[in-house]
Amino acid sequence: MNADELLKILSKQWCNTNDLIKITGLCKNNVLKLKKEIMSHLKGKNYSLPNGLIPMSEVVKYLQINIEYLKEVIKNTGETTNHDDN
Repeated sequence: MNADELLKILSKQWCNTNDLIKITGLCKNNVLKLKKEIMSHLKGKNYSLPNGLIPMSEVVKYLQINIEYLKEVIKNTGETTNHDDN
């Protein structure tokens, strides 16, 4: 997965299990453990969460993803997935 694809996933409001698999590259069992950790952390802060979803902003914080770095990579490499040569 390149930086552009990752940013597209990270731009969603909510993160589901499949998104976490793509973001982390972990297997489903490990992602479910991670998801449970994040949800437990958020419930400790009195978050009310929709069934099976986590705010993407909290996933980014928890995993310490540097969005500015990803944007810089795209800018410097011209890396995008929307190549429209027509």
